[in-house]
Amino acid sequence: MPGSVLVAYGTTNGSTAQIAEAVTEVLRKAGLTAEARPAGTVASVESYDAVVVGGGLYAGRWHKDARRFVRRQGRELARRPLWFFSSGPLDATASERDIPPVPGVKKAMARLGVREHVTFGGCLEEGAKGWVARMIVRNGKGGDFRDFTAIEEWAARVAADVQEEPERR
Repeated sequence: MPGSVLVAYGTTNGSTAQIAEAVTEVLRKAGLTAEARPAGTVASVESYDAVVVGGGLYAGRWHKDARRFVRRQGRELARRPLWFFSSGPLDATASERDIPPVPGVKKAMARLGVREHVTFGGCLEEGAKGWVARMIVRNGKGGDFRDFTAIEEWAARVAADVQEEPERR
């Protein structure tokens, strides 16, 4: 059974990292070997059977580390089962309806054969890095809109898909 899964992520204030850690924990509980790593620290994906990539959304774009990772590792990512998630809306919309991927992510999905993409609510709280982020919080538009039940349910589907992979060959 293949079972080595990388969960790579791009984050500025840590919210997407916490989602990646939650996904990783579910994968481990399902019996897979999984690790969450900042996308900028991953030199190669060759030792992984499957990959999940997550990026925080900033001004309609995925975090630069997630974008760069996908570009750098594209050839190897295309050879593996691959899932994407985005983190970002600072309201309840991600819990209320499916939010499609932003254009750059959609393009990468088509190029790499991504199996699924999901957008989770984001989190922006006091102490956030960046002038824009601080202004959002100061204007009362911040908060934690992550739904960890939905995150765990999605991760369980990913785990089941990874475990079924040998049967597809």
